[in-house]
Amino acid sequence: MSAITLDRTGGSTPSIVRITLLHAKYNLIETFRIPVAVIGAMVFPALALLFFVVPNRAVADNPEFATQAVISLSVFAVMSNGLFSFGLTIAESREKPWDPYLRTLPASGLARVLAQIFSTGALGIVAIIPVIVVGGLFTAATASPGRIVLGLFALAVSAVPFMLIGICIGYAMPMKAAIAVVQVIMFGLAFGGGLFLPPQIFADWLNTISQWFPSRQAREFVIWAVQGGDLEWWVWVGIVVWTIVFLILALVLFRRDEGRRYR
Repeated sequence: MSAITLDRTGGSTPSIVRITLLHAKYNLIETFRIPVAVIGAMVFPALALLFFVVPNRAVADNPEFATQAVISLSVFAVMSNGLFSFGLTIAESREKPWDPYLRTLPASGLARVLAQIFSTGALGIVAIIPVIVVGGLFTAATASPGRIVLGLFALAVSAVPFMLIGICIGYAMPMKAAIAVVQVIMFGLAFGGGLFLPPQIFADWLNTISQWFPSRQAREFVIWAVQGGDLEWWVWVGIVVWTIVFLILALVLFRRDEGRRYR
């Protein structure tokens, strides 16, 4: 019996990859159990493109402008998905007894964080598909397959600050407050970052302020990846700086939350 017991315990320790995939699987299952949440994430950016860009033929029939409009709303889809998925999910989990129980398990907390990133990334891909379809069918937006791949990579990189902002919101406030704060931040970043209105029509002072927004930096970064051209220094510097700032803040808030619960 002892030999059997040792054999079972010796080689059966699950790896962090396996635990991460398992957590990601159940995160997605839990999300898809509420279809309205998934449908909302998929429909709103595509409807914005359909109602505000497609009827404006001066934009829709111009390949450059149409492609930038599709990119802007793809950034919005990924941004809103990251803010809501992390902010509301974490805030809700903190109010339930299940989350403290999960923290007592021997599984690494890193696995849970990676699982949340993977599941959120999967939902982000789902969210931008309708935008790309509408843009491809009803506008003159165009890009080569290679540029599309680069654009998706740039979109994934530029989404990191929004995920970290969501984590900060989730660990900083309760569920009811998080809902309101996420909505305010989401629309503020969308309008200020030129996702709903092109920055070309901004006043000079507003354009200068907009360049400090992570949403504007994400927009310009993805446009550069898809359409080429020069990449301004403030774009990549802003993405790096915001990532570092919100990563540090997220770690501080996580430690504070952990201290309140277990000390």
